[in-house]
Formats: sequence, C-alpha cells, structure tokens
Amino acid sequence: MELEQQLRAEFGDAVLAGTPSEYLSDVSRLSGRADAVVLPATAAEVAAVVRWSYDRDVPIVPRGGGTGVAGGAVPDGGVVLALDRLDRVRSFEPELWRIEVEAGVRTARLQQLVRESGLMFAPDPGATEQSQIGGNIATNAGGPHAFKYGVVGDSVTGIEAVLAPGELVSVGGAIRKDVAGYDLKRLLIGSEGTLGIVTAAWLKLVPAPEAVLPVAIFHRGTREGCEGLLGIVGSGIVPAALDVLDAETLACGRASFPGGVPDGARFLILAEADGSHDEAERVRAELIEAGGAGALGIHAPRARESVAALWRWRAGLSFAILARRGGVVTDDIVVPLDRVEEAMNGTLAIGRRHGLIGISFGHAGDGNLHSGFLVAPGDPDELERAAGALDDLIELAVGLGGSISGEHGLGVLKGGQLARQWSPRAIALHEEIKRLFDPKNLLNPGKKLPGPLPAGERMRVAARS
Repeated sequence: MELEQQLRAEFGDAVLAGTPSEYLSDVSRLSGRADAVVLPATAAEVAAVVRWSYDRDVPIVPRGGGTGVAGGAVPDGGVVLALDRLDRVRSFEPELWRIEVEAGVRTARLQQLVRESGLMFAPDPGATEQSQIGGNIATNAGGPHAFKYGVVGDSVTGIEAVLAPGELVSVGGAIRKDVAGYDLKRLLIGSEGTLGIVTAAWLKLVPAPEAVLPVAIFHRGTREGCEGLLGIVGSGIVPAALDVLDAETLACGRASFPGGVPDGARFLILAEADGSHDEAERVRAELIEAGGAGALGIHAPRARESVAALWRWRAGLSFAILARRGGVVTDDIVVPLDRVEEAMNGTLAIGRRHGLIGISFGHAGDGNLHSGFLVAPGDPDELERAAGALDDLIELAVGLGGSISGEHGLGVLKGGQLARQWSPRAIALHEEIKRLFDPKNLLNPGKKLPGPLPAGERMRVAARS
C-alpha cells in the first residue's frame, strides 16, 4: 500500500486502487502478487514509471491482454505496468501497406481496421479480441497462418520501446529493409518484456486474399496422415495454413465437426488455400492431390458460411478438449518436419507411461505441436503425473532436434528449461544480453532465464480449466 501511495503521488489516477486480480494472472491460471498496478496513457508515461521504479529498485512487470499461457505476465511483487491505455493508431497508410500502432491496440481491432482497406495483418495469434499487439510482439506469437505468412515478428519493421533505466528509444521504422547495425529490433521481439517494454510498432501489411478455401483431409492414422503432410510440403505447395489433429484430439471435436467425420478416421490434416480466386482454386486442388492419397474423406467447402463454420470449429477445439476430462496440460513444442510422426507417437507413449491420455495437434507444417495430456483438475495425483509427463515431453522435443517453445514463450512455467536445449555458452550469452539491457534485473524478473518452477507450483497451475 505504501508503494501504491508513493506512485499515486507521482502519477495520479494512472495508479489503480489496490491490485485487481485480473492484473495478477494470465491464461496459465498462475496467480501472482503485486504492490501496485499502473496504467500509463502514453509512451512518455511508461518511461517515467520505469525510471521511477528503476531509481527505487522496484521490479516492473509489463502486461498486455493477459492471454499468455506460460505465466509471462504474472508478477511476484513490484509494479504491474499494464499497457491497456496505449491504444492509439498513430499512422495508417494503406497505399503503402503499413501502419503504426501503440502496444495496447487489440489484435482484432487492428485486423478489422486494415481489412476495411483491403489489407491484412497476416499473423493470426489466438484470442484476438483480448490479445494486444505489444504482447504479441513480446512473445513473438504465431498461429495457424504462420506457415505462409510467418509469426508476428516477421511483420514488424520498427519498434518503439522503453529501456532501462527509463529511456524511450526507437529501432527500425517505416522501412522494409535495414541492415545498418545489430538487429536490436529482433532482440526485443520475443524477449517477453525482459529487455524492454514495447510501446508502439510499425507493422507491415499485405493485400487481403480474394478467396480463402480450407481443406480437411481425413486419414486412417498418424502414419498415413504424416505421409500426407510431408507430401504437401514436398510438392512445393504453399498453403496459408497447415494444421494436424491426432486421433484423441479429433475424438474430442468429432461430434461438432461440420459435415461429419468419416468412420475410421483417426487423423486430420486441416489446410487452407488462399490468394486470387484462380490461385486459391489451384492450390486447393493441389492440396487434395498431394495430401489426400488414401484418405478416408475430404471436406473442402467453398461457401462463405461453410468456410466460416469450419474455422469456428477449429477455434473452439480447445473447449472441446477441455470438456473431455475438465483439464489439459499442454506444451507448444517444435520438432523438425520429418520428426512430427515420432513426436506425436512419443507423446502417446509418454501419456501411457504416466497413466494419462496424450494428445497432439497444431501447426505441424511448421513442426509446431500443441502436445499434452488430459487431466482432472481436482486430482492432485494426476496433476503430479502430468508435471512429470511435461518434463518427458520437453526431453522428447529436444531429443528430436527441436525446441521447447514455438509461439507461447517461456514465462514462468518453462523456467530453467532453456538449458536443456541450448549449450552453456549460448545460455551465458543470453545472461550477458540481459545484464546489458537490464543491469538491475528489474524488467520482468524471473522470466526467460529463471530457475525451474518448484514442482508443487507446477502441479497447482498445470491444469487449465
């Protein structure tokens, strides 16, 4: 309360009364504590709050929409610096395919605004109604359409950010090419607020496609489905999205799939063709030919309503998974494309070892799988076994030459796990970069390179329900 009063004397109504619970947790269900919550209205005010906090050795936890699933915005004391009020569009030049927005602009608002001018912000991270551009940049968020269009960072040409001890700087800008110095922009992208706080960004836009044609290809099992996946990629086709669902995941969503699921289907390839009408039709046909050999069924709607229904089904899949047992523990691992089948089979084997149902689905065209285990949230024994299964899952991903995260970041829940993927020297370089940007370790401390989260805490937050 004393810290809150001191901040209010300096920043007035930007400091909230108390620490509302909605600013202390994210989708991971991990809940933290804070001494104060501040909602500055300008980038200059963000810099002033950071300067005030840095002078007094007070930790600062930046926060976007709270849609992260790794605990990246969960505080452990100090000041929560929420960017909700930085929600202005500073510049929009549709004829130049670019826009500059502040960090608090919600993803859905940005997408709607540019679409009205015939353009598209190509990345499509989840929870668009709540997620904010600053948070998307901080985690370098992905999504189904990353296969063709890349992750959020690939659409960022410039960043304005507050760096310690409270200085507003800009790197890049309204330019498409810049190799003049070290790529500080890329360092800030995906840094989860540990190196600086993004306050605004220049974003690259692309023309919206005339046509969008999804293709759902049902296969008998994982082997056949992954052969179809590799057939699509190996043929040189560039779909906008290339997702897969294994048997257990498909079983969760079977009842609500538009058009019905063929008998015996235990694997789904969900792809999308886009572009001009002719191009989308061509790619659609190529997807069916390359990925549909031996398929049990193909659902390839053309009508706008049917296309929307299919993607609504995909968007609601996580709810269908939760309904199966009440909770799920997942991780967003990445493996080389030719190891996807091993990763999916390995997830099932890990589940069996721990007495759990394993699932795998996600953006397999990028090798990015949301693999995990179904649990009953109120069962401590299952949660403990799930924590062990997640450890094995990370070991599986690294053993296959992959990564412990593809789009969700590390946050708190993957604390200490980077050392299982990278060499000691690479970890040391990470630590040196952190010290250079944040010598007092006050910017989102305990994230990106912390020690492991205690087992008891991991059990407590593991099941998302």
